[in-house]
Amino acid sequence: MNSIERITAAINFEKPDRIPVVAQIFGHAAVLAGMPLGEYLCDGKKNAECQINALERYGHDAVFALMDVNIETEAVGSRLKYAENDYFTIDSYAVTEDTDIDKLEVPNPEKAGRMPELLKSVGILRREVGDDVFVVGNVTGPLTIATQLLGMEKSLYLAIDETDTFIRLLDFSTKVSMALGNALLQSGAHLVMVFDPSASPAVVHDAFFREYELPKLKQLFSSFKQNGSAANWLHIAGQTQSIMPYYPEIGVDIANIDYYITPEEVIELLPGTCVNGNLKPLSFEEATPGDISSESSNLLEKMEERGGFILSSGCEIMPNAHIENVEAMVNAVR
Repeated sequence: MNSIERITAAINFEKPDRIPVVAQIFGHAAVLAGMPLGEYLCDGKKNAECQINALERYGHDAVFALMDVNIETEAVGSRLKYAENDYFTIDSYAVTEDTDIDKLEVPNPEKAGRMPELLKSVGILRREVGDDVFVVGNVTGPLTIATQLLGMEKSLYLAIDETDTFIRLLDFSTKVSMALGNALLQSGAHLVMVFDPSASPAVVHDAFFREYELPKLKQLFSSFKQNGSAANWLHIAGQTQSIMPYYPEIGVDIANIDYYITPEEVIELLPGTCVNGNLKPLSFEEATPGDISSESSNLLEKMEERGGFILSSGCEIMPNAHIENVEAMVNAVR
């Protein structure tokens, strides 16, 4: 089996030749290649080259077209603070109390901000790996885009004080995510992963998630499937037990599971959904290869009978992760 066949088998709860393993390598790909992180985050060609280099080094089952979670808010008009060897941060928000939400324009992914570079990255990745390895296009989820357009605190107060205005902002954010995701699919991505950290129960109550974010994610994934996405991959970090039962309704095919969640909870709460996870990301910096190997083997043993499992970290593997630790996770499936 190649990587696409392997992951597809896991999604369908069929038996692959081995358990798929996905190293969630983003900034680490730049560090591995000896490239300043700032260049990796801005240059589509370099972004893709680093991903291919990491694939050749580790031999895992997916590559990622991802820069950072600020690419959408920057394209709308937020200003970022750039750094040479760190992720960029938001310096000023595109939306203020005086902004007319209805006059905001959805950015054109072929022209706005760094979006064209991300499309370039996904096109290069697809040409390099063809249909042997999944090329994952990454977008930010609606609630996270909303909080990055206005600011976290102001967004949540807006949801309480001016619900109709907040809903319009969330509608706009959904359109931004949808435009970029479908452009990534058109440019060569096999599927789209949605990162939505602001939708975590650590940030908003599950009732808030159910009422406001669930319909938007459902709309988003429906659009991606209609435009050829091989699978819907949702990435929400933290203790997501309270919202995991909603995932089938949303249309999630692969659910990222953070290290806070036990295999037993996965088996109970998501019996029919393929999951990836859930090694602690910080362990790749702090633990030993033996620790990673042991934890990986434990996960594989507990999830073997269930099936529908992709070995992975619970979130992004830190940029400065030890190479030997990433190798230990990948080697565990072999």
